[in-house]
Amino acid sequence: MVKIALGTLDDSFSAASLKAYFAEFHATLIFVFAGVGSAIAYNELTKDAALDPTGLVAVAVAHAFALFVGVSVAANISGGHLNPAVTFGLAIGGNITLITGFLYWIAQLLGSIVACLLLNLITAKSIPSHSPANGVNDLQAVVFEIVITFGLVYTVYATAVDPKKGSLGIIAPIAIGFVVGANILAAGPFSGGSMNPARSFGPAVVSGDLAANWIYWVGPLIGGGLAGLIYGDVFIGSYAPVPASETYP
Repeated sequence: MVKIALGTLDDSFSAASLKAYFAEFHATLIFVFAGVGSAIAYNELTKDAALDPTGLVAVAVAHAFALFVGVSVAANISGGHLNPAVTFGLAIGGNITLITGFLYWIAQLLGSIVACLLLNLITAKSIPSHSPANGVNDLQAVVFEIVITFGLVYTVYATAVDPKKGSLGIIAPIAIGFVVGANILAAGPFSGGSMNPARSFGPAVVSGDLAANWIYWVGPLIGGGLAGLIYGDVFIGSYAPVPASETYP
């Protein structure tokens, strides 16, 4: 059963919540700067040659490392979401209120946009944006994003949210980074391997190429929502929604 809680404005604008939004902003900035920057660096080193297996591995590793760091530095303040799909999946499971979650989204999107603006300013290079590969239609790309985002948010629940996680929680940022890197290796040549609306939105805005951006909202939000519904209902199940008076985190 969905455990969505609306929340209140007082809670969503408390001192703790404002700190959480700032943490999400700068942690997402760190992640997107390194992730998008790795793609720009590869293009620069190879003179804009097509992405080959070595380049794919390099980009996947950069994203995995950067997400590990981003989650780690924000975990004690905001929970370390860095991703609207993760926030949505946690809202479906009653782990964050809708109002606070929406403000998380704003912070994450702003962090991504600022990261891409900085990269554009510093490198004077175009910002690569996500789009399906040649031969991959929009529906196939959406399905890819659903599947890989489900895996990401399921991992977040299993390692960082589940109250039975025990000492497994210590390696949560590593596990989350690893699953993102692995999913980029699997889906990168097809859908781009985003799993994160913020990761795709910042480059799309700065590059002015928003044509395919809807794919990286629809797919990840469906995948994240399904993971939150299944893990939250089947494996955590007995937990009630976040009380309206409770702040997050």
